[in-house]
Amino acid sequence: MPAVAVIADAHFHDIEGDYDFAGITLAGRKLTVRNWADTAGSTRVFNESFAALPAALDRIVARGIRHVVLLGDYSDDGQRETVASLVRLLENYRARHGLAFYATPGNHDVFGPLGKHRDTRYVDATGGTTLVTSDAEKAADDPGNPVVTPKMYCEGIPAGLMPMRDFGYFRRPEYLHWETPFGESDDTAAREHDLFSADGKTMRRLMDASYLAEPEAGLWLLMIDANVFEPRNGGRDISRKKAFIDSSDAGWNALLRVKPYLIDWIADVAARAEREGKQLLAFSHYPAVDPFEDDAQTERRLFGETNVAKRTPRPLVAETLDKAGLRLHFSGHLHVEARTRLAGLTNIAVPSLVAFPAGFVVVHAEGEAPMVESVSLAEEPLDADLLALYRAEHARAGIAPDPAMAAPDYGTFLHRHMRPLVLERFLPKEWPPEMAAQARRMTLWDLGLLMAGTALEAKAAESGVDAPWMQARPLLDLVVDWYSLRQSPAQAPTYIPPENLHAYRFLAKAYGDRQADPHTPRGFFALFLGVLATSLERMVQSLPA
Repeated sequence: MPAVAVIADAHFHDIEGDYDFAGITLAGRKLTVRNWADTAGSTRVFNESFAALPAALDRIVARGIRHVVLLGDYSDDGQRETVASLVRLLENYRARHGLAFYATPGNHDVFGPLGKHRDTRYVDATGGTTLVTSDAEKAADDPGNPVVTPKMYCEGIPAGLMPMRDFGYFRRPEYLHWETPFGESDDTAAREHDLFSADGKTMRRLMDASYLAEPEAGLWLLMIDANVFEPRNGGRDISRKKAFIDSSDAGWNALLRVKPYLIDWIADVAARAEREGKQLLAFSHYPAVDPFEDDAQTERRLFGETNVAKRTPRPLVAETLDKAGLRLHFSGHLHVEARTRLAGLTNIAVPSLVAFPAGFVVVHAEGEAPMVESVSLAEEPLDADLLALYRAEHARAGIAPDPAMAAPDYGTFLHRHMRPLVLERFLPKEWPPEMAAQARRMTLWDLGLLMAGTALEAKAAESGVDAPWMQARPLLDLVVDWYSLRQSPAQAPTYIPPENLHAYRFLAKAYGDRQADPHTPRGFFALFLGVLATSLERMVQSLPA
């Protein structure tokens, strides 16, 4: 049985593409790029996607793998020009190396039936940024000199799938079998389904992009369109994006309710695969099992309704898919690396190419139990022109370059990006203000004193933790390292010093309490340390024997 490579959340942006914007010129290259200020507060890096996807494809080619799944969010934001550049790249790898691609849409690739406007601020010749948008109304409100171009528009379904039609969405002559939930026709009209608003009074028709492909004898790739564009109450104009609830937070939780026909189809496919001896691999952009192993519920008590909390599947999802006969599912969306199991379903959360830890997975489908191998992009080199751009941006602001600018490789760059991400996004947007302020100013020793009082020195000594070291170590280090562990319990330990991990284990074991009341500083950090304890346990379980 052939191996299959799975790439999630490539978020490809062509930094050398034509967006009807002059951009900047660096070392003879005309570039359309984002600044570091945008990158610092984002859960993904932007410009580096241009090199990351070809790097992953080169590794796939070097391994002799032919079949490549694109697990959604393959484009930056679904912009027409971005998708066109992506298609040219994939067609080049298909022509030169014989790669075959199978795509499923993510929430960044398409939107509803008619699409929506996209806009981005790109670096201009002044060192500032210029708004580049498909929305003339938004441009009219911008005080600068915005660029309005249809190349920035994100298409809906099916228009947004048409450039990618040769990558699984439509039948190809070499497939041994191909079908959709509605039959064997690949006509877009034959693949439409009804979507109802919550009050049941508004109904819209939309194409579903799910399909089953058999590219080689015995291998079934079940590509599930888990995007859910639920109409809002009130029968709004479908040309406006607010006519539909954004799919970003919907995923499988909403799919069970809004697209139940997919469950019947999945059950039928699974039964046929079992009966006919096919190796069935299932894919969708959204996780079907909580990749944090129920920590999302505890985190909700800490931070409220964060993106992670809203996007975590309920246990009912895995239970439903288990009853349907599904055993192995691959997901992206959350930019994490994890393997979790609930009922009889295993979910492989594939990391993004543009967030820590960058990589993809390879599925070796021989035998009854496929083996899943992780492939890291950590050793990839960085683009010197982009680093120079970021350093110039810092110099203009009169601040020292971020340590990420001196990273020796891509993996270190992404790990160092976690600190500004925590400072610019997670602490301000997720943490209660008082607790965020404490995290910024306290040391590990201060945290220990908050939890243990005067008994801390003796307890630390008993555990072999050096008191002066803890007094000099910012609590922020622990917070950043926890977010890294949360995203990849397997790879984060490579970047966290052993003495840090030793101190974290001491604090988590001595003072972590998953039942604590988070409404006081002591209770909040007791609960936080309880969550950290789980992350450390997952780290140990992920380490090679």
